Amino acid sequence: MKSKLVLFIALAVAFTSCNTGAKKDSDTKQITMAYVDGWAEGVAMTYVTQEFFKSKGYTVDVKKAAVDLVFASLSNGDTDVFMDTWLPVTHKEKVAKFAGKIESLGTNYTNARIGLVVPTYVDIISIEELNDNADKFEGKIIGIEKGAGLTAKTDVAVEEYSLTLDHVNSSSVAMLTELSKAYKANKWIVVAGWAPHWKFGRMDLKFLDDPKGVYGSTERIETYARKGFKEEDAFAAKYFANFKLDDAQMSGLLAKMEDGTDKAAVAKQWIADNAEFLNGLVK
Repeated sequence: MKSKLVLFIALAVAFTSCNTGAKKDSDTKQITMAYVDGWAEGVAMTYVTQEFFKSKGYTVDVKKAAVDLVFASLSNGDTDVFMDTWLPVTHKEKVAKFAGKIESLGTNYTNARIGLVVPTYVDIISIEELNDNADKFEGKIIGIEKGAGLTAKTDVAVEEYSLTLDHVNSSSVAMLTELSKAYKANKWIVVAGWAPHWKFGRMDLKFLDDPKGVYGSTERIETYARKGFKEEDAFAAKYFANFKLDDAQMSGLLAKMEDGTDKAAVAKQWIADNAEFLNGLVK
C-alpha cells in the first residue's frame, strides 16, 4: 500500500511539472507575420512591427509568400497577422473566400490606389487612349504576380476596355525593373501599379484615368489576422488596431526602406525616430 501511495504522489508531481511547463510555453509572447515580396508598403510595415514587438520581448517569425498562400495560412492558423490587405476592391474576393476564419484588426492607411501607371512624359491621360498608342507601348502592359488582386483587376480592364495590349505577368520586382529602365530611356511604358510606393518618389508617374471604374477609387490598407488572435493577445491587438500611417509617415518610411540595404536596421531607426507615436499605440 505504501509503495502505491509513493507511486501516486510521484505521478501527481510529474503531472504538475508537465502542466507547469506547458503553461510557461503558452505564456511565451510570439507572433507569426507574413508579407508579399515586392509589396513595398507591406514589407516596410512588417519590418517596423517586427522590430517593435521584439523590443517588447516578443519572438516574431516572418514568412514571405504569395498573397493567396498568405490568406490561406491565416485561415488555417499557421500565420497570425498580415498587414497588407487592400479593400474594398483589390482583395475583396480573397477576404470573402475565408469569411469567418480571418478578421480585420484595423486600418493602416486610407489613401491607397491601384491602376495603370505611366511616366508623366507619356502624353495620354486615360486607359481609353491605350489602343490608339499600342505601338508606342510595344503592345504590352507590364504586370506583376498572377495571384495578385491588381493582376485580376487588370485582366478585367483589358476586357472592359477591349484593349489590344497584352497583359504580361511577371513579378513586382520585374515590373519595377522594366519601369525604371524605360523611364531612364524616356520610353513609353504602362504598368500595373499601386500607391503608396517608393516609385512615385523616385520617378514622375501618373495613374491613367479609369472612366469605367474597374480599379475602384481610393483603397484602404488593413491588417487581417486569424480568427481568435485579438482575444489571445490584447496587447498586440491594440497595437494593430491603432497603427495608422498618414501620407507623410508612409512616404517617409518607404523612402528610407528603399534607400537602406538593411531593412531591420532601417526599421529600428524609424522606431527610434517615432518612439512617441509607436508607444502611444499601446497605452
